[in-house]
Amino acid sequence: MTSHAANGAIDHHHDHTTSTGIPNKKLLMWAFLASDCMFFGTLISTHLIYRLHPPPGNPVPRQIFDIPLTSFSTFILLMSSLMMALAVNAIQKGNLKSMRFSLLATIVCGAIFLGCQVFEFNNFVFEKHMTITNSILGTTFFTLTGTHGTHVAIGVLWLGLMYVRSFKPATGGQPWVTTLLHVVALVAAVLLSMKIVLSVIWALEAHGLSGATLGGVVGAQWLAIVGAVIAIGAERWFARPAGPVQFDQSNAIDVESMGLYWHFVDIVWIVIFTAVYLLEYL
Repeated sequence: MTSHAANGAIDHHHDHTTSTGIPNKKLLMWAFLASDCMFFGTLISTHLIYRLHPPPGNPVPRQIFDIPLTSFSTFILLMSSLMMALAVNAIQKGNLKSMRFSLLATIVCGAIFLGCQVFEFNNFVFEKHMTITNSILGTTFFTLTGTHGTHVAIGVLWLGLMYVRSFKPATGGQPWVTTLLHVVALVAAVLLSMKIVLSVIWALEAHGLSGATLGGVVGAQWLAIVGAVIAIGAERWFARPAGPVQFDQSNAIDVESMGLYWHFVDIVWIVIFTAVYLLEYL
């Protein structure tokens, strides 16, 4: 008998009930990520091919891209990988409180990245006049980065669902409506906060920092501000301590599988950032 079995600890890296020794959930995630590698490889290769042979009238990438903004969003996404790793480590040690904090931090980082992407896309379309249909650069760029952004959005939603799931009572008596409302409150808090922050940034960019600018944002976004405060308060209320929960070390494989997906999304972005953005400045 192994030491893990002898002391009742859970082996988070091997599953002796499967023929491969790898937990089925982890194996399935690796298979999915392998197929996604080929998908993103195709999109990145297409962008690079057209970069080498741009058609006449194609926009000049250096005149379009905003490297400081993209560098900031890249740093935020890298920090989200750190928080995701801490979440996996926490649940493997049975530290539920630390796992929840790390998941929330990962969600916030993912939301900031998506907000930066929305800001960037808006700037490219309305200021630089590059759309998905008016140039090859726009087509390959928006298809590639938009697909990645969709992956990030799916990951943020998955993180939110895992976070809410961690509050399910051990007795199993929580109504499904309560769980649904918790999810809605979390999603609303994230989306409304993103809307408010983006509105502030756009206002500052257009009018500069002043009391009138901030007052104008509050006047225009008061409904979103009230909604965000209510959503955050509701989420905190649903997250209040309510006794033992079902979520424990035995669910570490679920968090780890989610972590594999999140790390993959981060690695893909590093490749995209290098191939699409930095390569133009070499």
